[in-house]
Amino acid sequence: MRIPLAPRSLSRADVVACLPPMPRQLELAERALRALATDAQLPAKIGIEPRPHASWAHAMPAWVPGDATDGSGDLMGIKWVSGFPANAARGIPALHATLLLSEATSGALLGVIDAGVLTAYRTAAISGVAIARWGPGASGTPRVGLIGAGVQAESHLAMLATVLPGCEVRITDRDPQRAIDLATRAAQMGGFADVRPVETPAAALADADVALTLVSFGPERQGLDADLFPSIPLVVAVDYDMCVPAVVARDATFLVDETGQLLANRASGIFQGYPDPTGIMGAWLDSPRPDGPMLVTHLGTGVADLVFGDAVLRAATARGLGTLLAD
Repeated sequence: MRIPLAPRSLSRADVVACLPPMPRQLELAERALRALATDAQLPAKIGIEPRPHASWAHAMPAWVPGDATDGSGDLMGIKWVSGFPANAARGIPALHATLLLSEATSGALLGVIDAGVLTAYRTAAISGVAIARWGPGASGTPRVGLIGAGVQAESHLAMLATVLPGCEVRITDRDPQRAIDLATRAAQMGGFADVRPVETPAAALADADVALTLVSFGPERQGLDADLFPSIPLVVAVDYDMCVPAVVARDATFLVDETGQLLANRASGIFQGYPDPTGIMGAWLDSPRPDGPMLVTHLGTGVADLVFGDAVLRAATARGLGTLLAD
């Protein structure tokens, strides 16, 4: 990428306008996963725990080499992301994220990107790759259970309409009205045989071919009964260990997006009782689906943020969107 005269700042609206179509998002997610399995650099997240209780903020640097030997296709950057669960009571979002993209051969700043919606869609696309590779496929009428009806559930529904068109979806949330509202929007979106809210996680996961756990982070972890999961062929946990008990990981083929992140979190007290992963997603993409249940836990990586952020910034530059930051 040519070094710009000034970095470009992209708002949430700019990012939404420049997100590629869902099939392209899935391609970007696969690129990120394959990079994680080969030559990307991704140190474990570093973080702080500010007040109020259960709040956190993480720095996520990453580097992805490109094909050009001169480094002109490399990606480099860092995401600063924070979670403040108490914000819900204040009527403001719990998660905030900013992505800084730098030109990888000089370090010059290329872009400052509101990464909240970017995070939601890159996360859903990673889930989409897992479902496309190891889920039930689009034939028949597969059933998907969603635990949580927040921002991640919204982006995951857009993905499911592409990856599992015609599936049935059951949604539950601790706020029943939120599940009702999300199911209404999903029905208006189209692409599903049936979408309905249900009152309990057990009802959402009954007869499910795919389970997606998408609840907000908080102090209570591994909060669902392990007996809800063994009959589900594919469980995709987007919320770390908030819902899925460790015994589920021990009894399944357990894949993560990047092992170092899992081990660092386990050392800090998260993922207690979880085994070492069977492998990483990117290294398993070309392998046959293993027999038995699978648990895919993706912890969110700066590599995926870079790949998506680069695509969005290129589209914004081509369309003249965003604000140039003068010296």
